[in-house]
Amino acid sequence: MRTQQPVYDATTSGGRAFGNLPEWDLTDLYPGEDSPALIRDMEWLDTACAEFASDFEGKLASLDAAGMLSAVHRYEAIDIVAGRIMSYAGLRYYQITTDSDRAKFMADAQDKITAYTTPLVFYGLEFNRLDDAHLTSLLDANADLARYKPVFDRMRAMKPHQLSDEMEKFLHDQSTVGSAAWNRLFDETMAGLEFDVDGETLNLEATLNFMTDQDRSKREAASHALAAVFQENIKIFARVHNTLAKEKEIEDRWRKMPTPQTGRHLSNHVEPEVVEALRDAVVAAYPRLSHRYYALKAKWLGLEQMQTWDRNAPLPMEHTRTVSWDEAQKTVMDAYADFDPKMAEIAKPFFSDGWIDAGVKPGKAPGAFAHPTVTTVHPYVMLNYLGKPRDVMTLAHELGHGVHQVLAAEQGELLSSTPLTLAETASVFGEMLTFQKLLEGAKTKEERKVLLAGKVEDMINTVVRQIAFYDFECKLHAARGQGELTPDDINALWMSVQAESLGEVFDYAPGYETFWAYIPHFVHSPFYVYAYAFGDGLVNALYAVYSEGDPDFKEKYFDMLRAGGSKHHSELLAPFGLDASDPKFWDKGLSMIEGMIDELEAMED
Repeated sequence: MRTQQPVYDATTSGGRAFGNLPEWDLTDLYPGEDSPALIRDMEWLDTACAEFASDFEGKLASLDAAGMLSAVHRYEAIDIVAGRIMSYAGLRYYQITTDSDRAKFMADAQDKITAYTTPLVFYGLEFNRLDDAHLTSLLDANADLARYKPVFDRMRAMKPHQLSDEMEKFLHDQSTVGSAAWNRLFDETMAGLEFDVDGETLNLEATLNFMTDQDRSKREAASHALAAVFQENIKIFARVHNTLAKEKEIEDRWRKMPTPQTGRHLSNHVEPEVVEALRDAVVAAYPRLSHRYYALKAKWLGLEQMQTWDRNAPLPMEHTRTVSWDEAQKTVMDAYADFDPKMAEIAKPFFSDGWIDAGVKPGKAPGAFAHPTVTTVHPYVMLNYLGKPRDVMTLAHELGHGVHQVLAAEQGELLSSTPLTLAETASVFGEMLTFQKLLEGAKTKEERKVLLAGKVEDMINTVVRQIAFYDFECKLHAARGQGELTPDDINALWMSVQAESLGEVFDYAPGYETFWAYIPHFVHSPFYVYAYAFGDGLVNALYAVYSEGDPDFKEKYFDMLRAGGSKHHSELLAPFGLDASDPKFWDKGLSMIEGMIDELEAMED
């Protein structure tokens, strides 16, 4: 049973400079935690799950096509109600993760829903025991049932890895005190951390924000503050990673998963060789991309060697300015509208109807995400908006997710969820549209240089950095398979991929070896990170097709977003003449980044 999880006017400081920042209005989910609607749905869910099990357990093989369709529809209705409740509980929690009442409400909701849905575990197991020929005959007999074939294909991909019914029920039942509990420990620990930067006490988000400050001494102070606090808590973070990696290894072993990455590839509906082709293409391109760009940046900064706190530093010629929320909204909406007014129209209610929570607030979860909730409601976007130019690109990114989720909702609950490999398509495309809009408006060579450099850095962070993260995870899980890892062991794995991906221009001051500790994807979604590189490479290739003037591009693009999880990536890319299984496909995307670095180097002549 799936429950939703996120693939942030108040601020802690400087709020007036940004304008009025929006907050979520969660009443579209439920009016409150004790609302009659939520209580009613919780009661309905308990009854519906029990009745579903009573009506269908042990009987799936005897159902005709109409009976199977009824079972699917009832399961989907349960999925919607469970997802709605957990979306509400989760979003309230992420607003203030340090609020014990919100944490308790979310934990209690998760406990109840886990208990209610345990009787449903039989459904996937029993469905996977259906004879292939019998299932084919059911799909051939009923077009409405056949529409769910992509869902069935993903379920049956797990067939070789499923355990006994009793064991599957046990794993489902104990999940709230397994990985979910360690996830909560990580989130609450992170949200409660405080960092002293030059005498000012800040949370994680505000401290990380200083890593893009024009003042090098401020960046260095922030980096040392991060390192000091991570080191103080390093045993907790090492325990979280050791436990989650071991838990995964045990379950993977029981399920006969050939590698730690297999489960992610199956859920992403992507072949391992496609991911390896992506990984190998990016690693081979490190010298042409990150190594070359950072050597150029060191020259701009007047440094023979850079420290990690210089990686995202603004360029010396870059004007420090605060971007108001209204300006950020207009920039992104204009870029979306220029591509197609329909895209801006879909994005409009995010700003007007309380679908965005933008301010930085005490206890709020760090980072940014777009959460689809359920297809009968609408997505919500979380930001931690601090008025940086890069925050505008984050808005464009998360809003792209939101637009994608709105369009994919047309598929219905079970077919709307996009595999992670394609989930970044609209978000990265939204960023590219916004970047190109800004680039068109550049009035001077210097302004164009700053914009190009910023985009190259964003793409390096999305492609090079995320593939380095993926390699770190691969190394960590392989090493954990050999025994418990000390913090120093994990630190060494982290540094091995950082040095390879960033290049020789960097020196690594003591403390940076602990920076793996704050990356949430390693905890919440193992091996998720390659999806970012997949999405960036895919979008760069897509944007090349768009730039070449394909007259039907917009229609095909919207069709791709509407498809949600109803088609394989090969089907979705075919109309554009693209094939992700071809290694040259990834080189096409990487060459766009390389071309921008070429232009930056040419500006030096």
